[in-house]
Amino acid sequence: MHVKKGDTVMVLSGKNKGQSGVVLFALPETQKVVVEGVNIVKKHVKPSAGNTSGGIEERPGALHASKVGLIDPETGKPTRIRKQIQDGKKVRVGAASGKVID
Repeated sequence: MHVKKGDTVMVLSGKNKGQSGVVLFALPETQKVVVEGVNIVKKHVKPSAGNTSGGIEERPGALHASKVGLIDPETGKPTRIRKQIQDGKKVRVGAASGKVID
């Protein structure tokens, strides 16, 4: 995947287009990511020992990874990335600026 936990991304399409946030976790098996403050869904939770009242919680839902673009720290805009090998390590490089992101 082109994004990983801790990356700052912007949503490129859908109802949350233009919003940005930090990737909370990535799900590479399903090609999805959960972004902080984006795609908020309501989840009905049952009462339990830790949460005695239960109720309806709002939490971020998963988005497909193709709908988000990695924010280039150089320009502050979303960019595509390519992967290169430098010093024996695979690194992510911003397509627009050509700078190493990792």
